Amino acid sequence: MSEVITIALSKGKLLDPTLKLFRQAGYAGYHVQQEHDRRLILEYPEHGHRVLIVRPSDVPTYVEYGAADLGVVGKDVLLEQSPDVYEPVDLRLGVCKLVVARPKGQQLVQRLSSKLRVATKYPVITERFFNQQGLPIELIKLYGSIELAPLVGLADRIVDLVETGKTLKANNLVEDEVIAWSSARLIVNRASLKMKHAVITELIARVKQCLPRSRSQGACA
Repeated sequence: MSEVITIALSKGKLLDPTLKLFRQAGYAGYHVQQEHDRRLILEYPEHGHRVLIVRPSDVPTYVEYGAADLGVVGKDVLLEQSPDVYEPVDLRLGVCKLVVARPKGQQLVQRLSSKLRVATKYPVITERFFNQQGLPIELIKLYGSIELAPLVGLADRIVDLVETGKTLKANNLVEDEVIAWSSARLIVNRASLKMKHAVITELIARVKQCLPRSRSQGACA
């Protein structure tokens, strides 16, 4: 195959089910042991593919700016970043919900003297949601262990991804509202779709034929 396409895949929990899906779509050899293999670029010349292993939050950037022709990333990242990319396929992998959560037994009371403090790694989504509710908030940006914030008085609420709810329950937190559902999406660079139309549309068609019937393969904590 003379025309090579570059695909940016999200490292972490989403990587293994994504590689499995590609193998099922007929792209044999798609495999990487994340614990031992530190390569960031994988070459599959038999398929005409070049695979980049990058952080989930970086996948849309690689695709939007043309460093990758395609990518696989969670819908939560796309909602937060709003990249200018084509989003043709819901891969039905890594299904989670983005929720507002609070300490158990605590009710939503709007304080007159101060804004509601909300901890999250999704500031854009969070601010938009609370603005739509007519609730002014003070955003606290965190990069991990979001559930800790209400427990130590750093925040009144959190906005985070939830799959089973076990982490919330273990930290005495309960779900207030669901903001959005998230699952892995196949995204495509707009120029690449025109320039490499045949090979990209073939890949999309092959992947669609192998999508899981149920959304049972999770990739969230």
